[in-house]
Amino acid sequence: MATYEILIADDHPLFRSALHQALTLGLASGVRLVEVASIAELETRLDEKSDWDLVLLDLNMPGAYGFSGLVLLRGQYPQIPVVMVSAQEEASVMVKSREFGASGFIPKSSSLEVIQQAVRAILDGDAWWPPQAFEVISVSAQAKAASEGLASLTPQQFRVLTMVCEGLLNKQIAFELSVSEATIKAHVTAIFRKLNVRTRTQAALLLQQLESISSS
Repeated sequence: MATYEILIADDHPLFRSALHQALTLGLASGVRLVEVASIAELETRLDEKSDWDLVLLDLNMPGAYGFSGLVLLRGQYPQIPVVMVSAQEEASVMVKSREFGASGFIPKSSSLEVIQQAVRAILDGDAWWPPQAFEVISVSAQAKAASEGLASLTPQQFRVLTMVCEGLLNKQIAFELSVSEATIKAHVTAIFRKLNVRTRTQAALLLQQLESISSS
């Protein structure tokens, strides 16, 4: 059997363990699983290796604003299938996951058997969506525009953007990332250009368009 390499990105240790158990049982010896608890850890793993077979991504991860983690992955690593895994099981969340490029959605209330079926289907090249993912729910033009802009950012620019949105000054961001303030200024200029915004407030408002529940 081929060995599959899967990243489990979730900040809840208990649920990571449950996913680990489901996949170990479902795929037997044919799987290598690596767990991460934040977007920063996920990016580190992807920097080290970009040919993972699958990423299982929690919707609300430290370092992400709702769907921004999904958008970042689809923009930077389009070859890797991403499946959203969430306790938020509203149809609107599933529809947005589909709109923003996920290959499937696994509700956290799913049984081990359903999780195994979903992952097997996606590893076989199929998609996996609960019926609610196909309800007619519009995704706002602002959210789509935000998605396109964020998908064009590099991982470092994304990190800078999230810190900007947390209210950090360029000097503070430079200290956190161990780079010069001039480098951060250059990143911010590039980010504003890609997102078509002029101020930090506008950038924060745009990022909020990708929160998990937003008006459509």
